[in-house]
Amino acid sequence: MTLNTSKATAQQLKTQAVNAALVNISGRQRMLSQRAAMFSLMLANSRSPEEHQNLKLQLRHVVDLMESAHESLIYGNDELNLPKQKSAAITAIYFDAPFNVDQQIRAYLATVRSFFQLPETEITPTNSFLRRITDEASGRLLPALDAVVAQYQRENETAQVENKQQQLKLYQERCVAAEKAQKSAARAQETLVALQKAQVQLIQAEKMSSLGQMVAGIAHEINNPANFIHGNLPHVKRYVEAIGNCLKLYGKHYPSPNDEIQAYIQEIELDFITEDLEKTLASIDLGTDRIRDIVLSLRNFSRMDESERKSVDIHKGIDNTLLILRHRLKQQSYRPAIEIVREFGYLPHVECYSGQLNQVVMNILSNAIDALEDEFQNHPNTQKRLHIKICTEAYADGVVIKILDNGTGMSLETQHRIFDPFFTTKEVGKGTGMGMAISYQLISEKHNGTIECFSTEGEGTTFVIKLPNDPA
Repeated sequence: MTLNTSKATAQQLKTQAVNAALVNISGRQRMLSQRAAMFSLMLANSRSPEEHQNLKLQLRHVVDLMESAHESLIYGNDELNLPKQKSAAITAIYFDAPFNVDQQIRAYLATVRSFFQLPETEITPTNSFLRRITDEASGRLLPALDAVVAQYQRENETAQVENKQQQLKLYQERCVAAEKAQKSAARAQETLVALQKAQVQLIQAEKMSSLGQMVAGIAHEINNPANFIHGNLPHVKRYVEAIGNCLKLYGKHYPSPNDEIQAYIQEIELDFITEDLEKTLASIDLGTDRIRDIVLSLRNFSRMDESERKSVDIHKGIDNTLLILRHRLKQQSYRPAIEIVREFGYLPHVECYSGQLNQVVMNILSNAIDALEDEFQNHPNTQKRLHIKICTEAYADGVVIKILDNGTGMSLETQHRIFDPFFTTKEVGKGTGMGMAISYQLISEKHNGTIECFSTEGEGTTFVIKLPNDPA
């Protein structure tokens, strides 16, 4: 039995290393595609020959890295722990519609190479190659690369769960053998319960650490180009203001330009352009502020490794989590938008692990969104407005958070098992059954609080979280 356990552990470590390499390299491809677009823009706007040459070298280096990583993902690379064989789902994403990632990557790299190999006089902000590069980097290429990363992550999580289940099975066999030898069923049962609890804690720690690192990395990558744009906006505003003043002076001292100039002014609607340009710049400024707020929310949400409780504003944490899930709440092709109803009461700051509390709220909200989508798929002609209501209030000894949805609801049996480890009602590959088990542990053990589930089939589900003022 020890030999089998050692083999299983070695296989698990090998599988985790391969899965980590796949997720890491795939995510890095996404970052490199954005970096290629950024360097291309900088190259088109460079002013000195030295800067021009340096950007060309950097762009060539990024393209080489991206091509090398792509070849390794497609054909395997033993040094990088990238296998030659891929799953059917990954193969389809790479070579079949709608993503055709292999074709898109190779076409994108060819376009970037064609751009920086042009004569310097043709490397301009209006060059057609540059437009294709920026359009692809922010358009079709992003969802394609995201699909690859997401699929590798799903397979990574599935492999980890399978490895954990295999370990659990082996350990259960050892417990049964010990039980028979010692004639002590009670002791074997206690060992099994302790193992299951340790299993939940281990998976929780791995998932939260992985999620925190991924979200923090994404926030960092978004923040760089956002700061680049935000930092240049004041200069652009000054330039526009200076050009506008110059045009006014021309109009003042030369009120009657020749017919050609007058005709062109009318053709381009100069007055409208002058007025609308200020609004456009203000809109861009507002957009970059919005991006910076989103990045801040991502960073706040990613603080999963806190070792000490802190006094936090729970409402702010809920809003940050809703911001992360914003894309799932929007209208989809198969359902209308999901409305969020906030009924926030006055709450004092609460001593808690904010990152862990955010994770609990996200688990519940994600399940609520799934339930609402099921509701619409089961009753596509329903006129019911899909909504999630979040209520908060303070009571004598702490605070209460209620999250209600008007989805499909749960059976009584599901309610009784909702917090059991590995229990899930979702299809294979869409859920591990650990989300609510982890949520229960975080609230009850880490915060000394309670979490309850109330549901009626066909009407909806309510989760009630109670956190004490003094969690010690």
